[in-house]
Amino acid sequence: MITPWIIECRNFSTAREAIMRTGNIYQIANGYMGYRGTLDEFGPDELVGITLAGIFDQVGDAWREPVNAPNGGYTRVMLNGEPLSALSTPVESHRQSLNLRDATFERETRFSVQENLVTIRATRFLSAMRPHLGVIRYSVQCEKAAELVIETGIDANIWDLNGPHLIDLQFESKSAALLVHGRTHEAGKCVAVAEAAQIHFGEEIQRVEEKRNLRCVRLHAEAGETYSFEKFFAVATDFDKDHHPAINAALDNVQQAIGIGFDALLHEQRAAFAKKWAHCDVELEGDPQAQQALRYSIFQLLIAAPVKGSGNSIPARALSGQVYKGAVFWDTEMFMFPFFLHTMPDIAAELLRYRMHTLPGARAKAKTEGAGFKGAFYAWESQDTGEDACTYFNIGDPLTKRELRTHFRDKQVHISGDVAIAMWDYFKITGDDSLLLEGGAEVILECARFYYSYAYFKKDKNRYEILDVIGPDEYHERVNNNAFTNMVAKATFEIACELAAYLGQTHSGFLADLVRKIDIAQELPLFAEAARQLFVAEPDPETGIIEQFEGYFGLKDVPVETLKAQRIHPDEYLGAAQGLAVPTQVIKQADVVMMLNLFKDRYSAAVKKANWEYYEPRTEHGSSLSASAYAMVATEFGALDAAYAYFRMTATLDLEAKYKVYVGTVFMGGSHPAANGGAWMTVIFGFAGVRTATDRVIITPRLYKNWTRLAFPLAYKGDNFAVTITPKSIEIKAAEANRNAALFELWGLALSCAPGRKLMIERPQEHQT
Repeated sequence: MITPWIIECRNFSTAREAIMRTGNIYQIANGYMGYRGTLDEFGPDELVGITLAGIFDQVGDAWREPVNAPNGGYTRVMLNGEPLSALSTPVESHRQSLNLRDATFERETRFSVQENLVTIRATRFLSAMRPHLGVIRYSVQCEKAAELVIETGIDANIWDLNGPHLIDLQFESKSAALLVHGRTHEAGKCVAVAEAAQIHFGEEIQRVEEKRNLRCVRLHAEAGETYSFEKFFAVATDFDKDHHPAINAALDNVQQAIGIGFDALLHEQRAAFAKKWAHCDVELEGDPQAQQALRYSIFQLLIAAPVKGSGNSIPARALSGQVYKGAVFWDTEMFMFPFFLHTMPDIAAELLRYRMHTLPGARAKAKTEGAGFKGAFYAWESQDTGEDACTYFNIGDPLTKRELRTHFRDKQVHISGDVAIAMWDYFKITGDDSLLLEGGAEVILECARFYYSYAYFKKDKNRYEILDVIGPDEYHERVNNNAFTNMVAKATFEIACELAAYLGQTHSGFLADLVRKIDIAQELPLFAEAARQLFVAEPDPETGIIEQFEGYFGLKDVPVETLKAQRIHPDEYLGAAQGLAVPTQVIKQADVVMMLNLFKDRYSAAVKKANWEYYEPRTEHGSSLSASAYAMVATEFGALDAAYAYFRMTATLDLEAKYKVYVGTVFMGGSHPAANGGAWMTVIFGFAGVRTATDRVIITPRLYKNWTRLAFPLAYKGDNFAVTITPKSIEIKAAEANRNAALFELWGLALSCAPGRKLMIERPQEHQT
C-alpha cells in the first residue's frame, strides 16, 4: 500500500549495489551534513557516509572531494560473543523506513541466532534546528534470556572515494563523552565528532579498538525485556563560520542534547519540518504513487538546502556522498533554484549568494581558460572557492582504463548565463533588489562581459556567433552555435541591459560606483548590440525544427537502441572524441527541448511540438536532467500522457534507483536533486500551468487525467498564496499577512487578489477538453 509520507522496504539484500542504492534512498540530511541510509552496525564497506557540506580536501593527485566525518551513529550488538549484522546473521524479518514528514529514519531487524530471536529497533534524525547534531534512540530485545554486549560510539573507519581525508586521528573521552578528531590534508583544519549516551542498564567500559572509540555495555538480557538507550553525536569543524574550536563545539552540542533529551528534540524536529512543509507541500489527489514520489522529491530538496549564512549551495549529488566531487553544477540554478524561488525565497537567495562569493573564482577561470577571456566564466564543477574542480581527463574508458579527454571544463560556457538568468529571476519574482546590490548586479554584468569576450563577430554575416562549445547534450563537443548556449548568451546580454536601466532609475549612484569598480563603462553599451545581433538558430519555416548546432542535421540518423547495442562494455561512454554517439544524431539529454522549456514565451506551441517529436526519439536520457524538460514541454502542446511518463521518470529516479552507477570507470551513485527539482517543476509549471511574470502570476492548468485536485503554496513578490486546482476550477487564497494585492491571470482572465482574500474561478467553456 502506498503511503504518502512514508518510504518503506521490508526486505534486505546483501548485494553491494543494493546496499549502495538503499543508502541513497533512505538518506537523511540537514544542510550541514548528510547521513546515508545505512544500518547502525555497518561500516565503510557498506558505504556508510556522513558527508559534510562545503568542506573539501585533496589527497595527492586524486580528485578533490568533500570530507566524510567519522560515524558517530555506530552501534553493534553481540550475543554470546557473536556480532549481529544484517550482512552475516540470518534475518527473520527486516523493515526500514523514511518518514518524510519529520526526516526520521527507522529500522527494525529481527535476527535468528543461536536458537534465539533478537530484535533491534532504531530511530535517528539529523536536527533541522541544530545542524551539528545527530539524534538516535536504539533498543534491543531477546525472545530468550541471553548475554549481550552493546558497542556504541564513533567509528573512524571512514568511507572515502579518494581519501583518507582525515589524518592524525585522536581518540579521547571527555566529560563522559567520546571524542574522535583529526585534521584535513590541505588546510590542516580540525574535524571533530563527539558522542554522548544515556544508558541506564548494564556495566559500561570505554574502549578504543580498530579505529573505533566505543562504550561497551555488558548485560544479562531477560526474555522479552526491551533495553533502550538514547545517544547523541555532533560534528564540528574549524571550517565552521561560528569560529568556535571544533572540539569544544562538538562537545558542547552533545552535552546540550543530553540535557534536552530525545523526546524534546524530536518534538522540535517535527515542529521545524511542519513549518518547512507549510511552505512547499503539494497535495495531489487521485494518484497515490505520484503523490508519494513528488513528496519524496520535495523532501530531498528540503534536506539538501544549505544552512543559512553558510555560503554553501546544493551539489549535484546533494549530501549523499562524495560523487561528482561534491561540486555545484548548473543543475542548481536550472533545476533546484526554481523550487526554492517559488516556495522559500530566502533559501533561493542563499543559493545565489554562493555564486556571488565564488565570483573571484569565475573571474580567474575566464582569464586562464583558453585564449584568456574577460568577465566571469563560472566553473563547470564548482567547489568552495569557485575554482573549477573539473579535470580535462575525467572519464575513464572501462575497456582500456585510459582517461578520456573531455571538454566539460573549457567549453561548457552556458553555465555563466544560467547563473545570470537565475540572479535576474530572483529579482523579477520576489521584487527584492537587495541581492542585486549585495553583489548580484556585479555577477550579471561580469557574465555578460564574458560572453562578449567569447563571442566572434562575423563581418560577412553581420552577426555575433558563439563557437567551439558544448551544449547540454554532452555527447557532441566543440560545436558551433549551439542553440541553447546562444540563446542563454542572448538572454544574458538582455538581462545586463535591463539591469543597467533599472539601476540607473532606482540606484544611479550604486550603478556609477559599480561601473567604475569593474571598469565596464566602454563595454556596457555594446551588450544591447550583441543581444540584437547574436545569432540564434530559428525554426525551419516548413518543419518548425531548430538545428541543435551547425552541422547537426548532417550527422547519421541512428536509433538510440541500435547505437547502444554496439557498445562493447555496458558502461562505455558514448561521447568524448571517439564515442559511438559522436558521428550520430543521438544526444545525451534534452538540448533544444531544454531551450524551449527555459524560454517558454519565445516559441509557439507548434514549434515546441515539432522539436519535441524530432528530438525525443534521438535522446538517450543519459542524464537525470533530461526527463523533466521533455515532460514540461509536452504539457505545452497537450501531450499529457507523454508528459506524465517523463514526470514519473524524473520523480521516481531516486526512489526506484533506476540510474547509471558507472559512466566509464567513474562511480556515479548518489541522489539526484536536479531530478527532484524537475519533478516539482513538472507538476507546478507543467501540469498546473503556472508562470510567474514580473507583474502577475499566470495559471493555465492542464491536469493529468485522474488528478482530481492539486493544491500548493506559492511565494510571489514577498507574499504567500495557496493555490487549489481541480478539473473545473482554480482557487487562490492570499495570506492575511500579505502586504500587497497581486494580479493573477487565470485561464486568461486577470483578477486582483488582496491580502486575506480569496479568488475562485470556474473553468471557461473554451478551455474545456
